[in-house]
Amino acid sequence: MWPAGRRLDSAPASDAGEDEAFANAIIDGLSARQKTLPCRYLYDERGSELFEQITRLPEYYPTRTETGILEAHVAEIAGDGGEGQALVEFGSGSSRKTEILLEAMPDLLAYLPIDVSDSALDEAQCRLAARFPVLDIRPIHGDFSRNVKLPADLRFSRKIGFFPGSTIGNLDRGEARRLLESFRKILSPHGRLIVGVDLLKSEETLRLAYDDPAGVTGAFNLNMLARINQAFGPAFPLDAFRHEARFNRQKCRIEMHLVSTRDHSVDLLGHRFTFRRGETIHTENSHKYTIDGFRTLARSAGWSPERVWTDADGLFSVHELTSARPGAT
Repeated sequence: MWPAGRRLDSAPASDAGEDEAFANAIIDGLSARQKTLPCRYLYDERGSELFEQITRLPEYYPTRTETGILEAHVAEIAGDGGEGQALVEFGSGSSRKTEILLEAMPDLLAYLPIDVSDSALDEAQCRLAARFPVLDIRPIHGDFSRNVKLPADLRFSRKIGFFPGSTIGNLDRGEARRLLESFRKILSPHGRLIVGVDLLKSEETLRLAYDDPAGVTGAFNLNMLARINQAFGPAFPLDAFRHEARFNRQKCRIEMHLVSTRDHSVDLLGHRFTFRRGETIHTENSHKYTIDGFRTLARSAGWSPERVWTDADGLFSVHELTSARPGAT
């Protein structure tokens, strides 16, 4: 789950091109031996509402814990108040957590939120402009996991990247390394990155966070099938699936699955997909790290790990990385 409130490629399938991409992802994913659906399609309007409910659940620790870390250590994270620097947020969404940093960085040259959602960028810009009237806010519409170009006049300015919420946990280790490499190139020269990373902890704590007793996470996961039914015609019987969160110990990750409760078939997009009782659709991963494990990953992507801030219970971490290769482009 994307604890920060913003997800990779979370734009709705609203036009012909997006509909085609959505349809192709469904066909490819459900044709695989282990059926899958991309987690980015969890986040239509209803899915986003349910996710916001999840962040307020007592069992779901990441959002409130990371916010507490940022509030407790904002002076250290902000450093010199942003003097002569630009703050670049990857997958900014509503920019709620960013306000904590912006309050402590009055001397920023500019704030550059990057997101695939125009509506999220517009809402955040209006709210932040009212609270920080002298701040130069320059929204960038785009997918931060691909090539993103910053404004030419800021190309050689010092930059601070912000990537909260352990969004990096939704990627496998190789994908995470490549994303960190991309961030280093975008933020060079002399880049600095602040990234939230969820920590490995007891299996019971993880299971409760991703399969809450109130069933909100279950509704969130099942909403993927409701979205498909709405987009491409009724196909999935929603009562034929249930939500399940599994801890994959070998890969140090929580996996979200939709489990078929009976044998049945689904006719969808000109294909017939057969489900056996107990067969699953794998919808999302959330990798967990040790502090040393993430620092090793950061080094492999060309970053130099610096300070780390955690909560008293060791649930979550916020890492400071600096560019180990300032000349890289």
